[in-house]
Amino acid sequence: MRPPTEEVTEQAADQTRSRRAALTAQLASPLRAFLLNEAGSAGLLLAATVAALLWANSPWSDSYESLWGTEAAIRVGASEIALDLRDWVNDGLMALFFFVIGLEVRRELSVGELTDRRRIVLPATAALAGMLVPIALYLSLNPSGEASNGWGIVIGTDTAFLLGALALVGPACPTQLRVFLLSITVFDDAVAVTVIGAAYSDALDPLALAVAAACLAALALLGRLGEWRASVYVLLAVVLWVATLESGLHPSIAGMAAGLAIAARLPRRHEVEHAASLFRAFRQSPLPDVGNSAARGLRRAVSVNERLQTVLHPWTSYVVVPIFALANAGVALGGGVLADALGSPVTWGVVVALVVGKLVGIGGGALGALRLRLGSLPQGVGEGQVLGGAALSGIGFTVSLLIAHLAFEDAELRDQATVGVLLAAVLATAVAFAVFRLAAVLRGERTAGLPMVLDRPVDGGRDHIRGPADAPLTLVEYADFECPFCGRATGVVRYLRERLGDELRYVFRHLPLTDVHPHAELAARAAEAAAEQGRFWEMHDVLFAHQDELEVEDLLGYAAELGLDVERFARDLDDERLAARIREDVAGAEASGARGTPTFFVATRRHVGAYDGETLARELEALRSA
Repeated sequence: MRPPTEEVTEQAADQTRSRRAALTAQLASPLRAFLLNEAGSAGLLLAATVAALLWANSPWSDSYESLWGTEAAIRVGASEIALDLRDWVNDGLMALFFFVIGLEVRRELSVGELTDRRRIVLPATAALAGMLVPIALYLSLNPSGEASNGWGIVIGTDTAFLLGALALVGPACPTQLRVFLLSITVFDDAVAVTVIGAAYSDALDPLALAVAAACLAALALLGRLGEWRASVYVLLAVVLWVATLESGLHPSIAGMAAGLAIAARLPRRHEVEHAASLFRAFRQSPLPDVGNSAARGLRRAVSVNERLQTVLHPWTSYVVVPIFALANAGVALGGGVLADALGSPVTWGVVVALVVGKLVGIGGGALGALRLRLGSLPQGVGEGQVLGGAALSGIGFTVSLLIAHLAFEDAELRDQATVGVLLAAVLATAVAFAVFRLAAVLRGERTAGLPMVLDRPVDGGRDHIRGPADAPLTLVEYADFECPFCGRATGVVRYLRERLGDELRYVFRHLPLTDVHPHAELAARAAEAAAEQGRFWEMHDVLFAHQDELEVEDLLGYAAELGLDVERFARDLDDERLAARIREDVAGAEASGARGTPTFFVATRRHVGAYDGETLARELEALRSA
């Protein structure tokens, strides 16, 4: 017996997200992948940094500068772009890095954690204070001269190092704290790139700027026109990069702007259905042209933004950023350089601004906004953990080193700033470790993740159950009658019931996502009104079979088709008692860590990841054999 074919197509799709005020975000699969890539690359980044320092202070130190100073050119006819290898890394590869950051920012604003603008206030306030306070501290120690040009060094936070260090010194299960810190770095990175473009660029070429602006407009227009081929966007982004390089602006701003211009969206139901039909056609006729059509259908179902992130993010995390560290972190510390750096106001300006300024700015900004009721922390995140995350944000590294090379022409000042950035990373991690431990001991803040355990046990007298009430295996689903992926998940449940028989009891609970599915709560009331007449499961099946027809007159028609007392059904649709029951399910979902639909619990444990029939069957069978 095989699970429904459609589930294979839909494993790549995100779960539908709730934007209800009472429900904070659940980690969707793109965000989980982003966090894993960033955290995983921290080890490579650290290794590249150590390698650069060892190389620059070895007997072969001359080869370090010689390699990165080697010129490389691309020529097309009489035109050429000639840069040394370090500039190719800083101006080329780092533009790709910021392109991926721009894609992620756009996705978060369009369909991710920042879609609810009420959630923006707290991280935005923290990010703003986390830049202004460090700048003020740096300028207080370096108020004039060329040293004052380095104020931009202290505004950035290195996401990769931040998440890697969080895994080492942070609380257990830090998923919600990661999301909060990532929300802050969204604003942090956007401002950092703006500063690079505005404050550290050369004289501007109007014609090249006009070409760059036209490319940006074209990228935005392509999204509005529904262009789904990623190659078209990539070609325009390359032209934009060349135009920005020629204009005198730093190319990193082209990367961020291009990423922001490429729209993100959730998979549309009709596109997913079309992809599923093409997949079935290929299974029946495995011919090359049919396979190509199926591949195109799958690509069209996922936005260009997320497809580009999927391809490029591992490259920027595991290749681009480590190469950047190798090219820029090599400071020769001999000949009194280290002693001079430790006595320099530039070095200590960077250290104090990053270590103290980020802690005070981000921590104070977030907690101050919290006190003023401008926002709320994610569920599971404590105030002490916010201070620990603020301390970790003092790891500036990637953006800080990039700005240091742009801010100072004097090599000595550049080396002093680099030493400050490296020293700040070590000290910020140590301070964060201490803060997290104090938060755990004094405030009991030992975890920062969503709940994983079902809050309310299954109640045979209250819950809607399919299968024997005393079956040894339990699957609980929080679902929404208008959610297309819940509709497809009903096929999974049928498959599981056929496979496991009387060993499985399936429990349905309501989680109507009214901000994205306007008829979901009314449909939930219809199911409960039918339950009052002993016909819940019949109405359940009809509602999922007619997800696009959930108006009041449709529901009354379904009641008549099922042989219900329609007048009683109509009265029960407005019964506050049934509405309260649905609200109880929603509260239980929040308390159990369910943030989107469908969310499954295997026994009492929340299931994370793909929810196809085989995956859920393996979890249930493992529970049976345990």
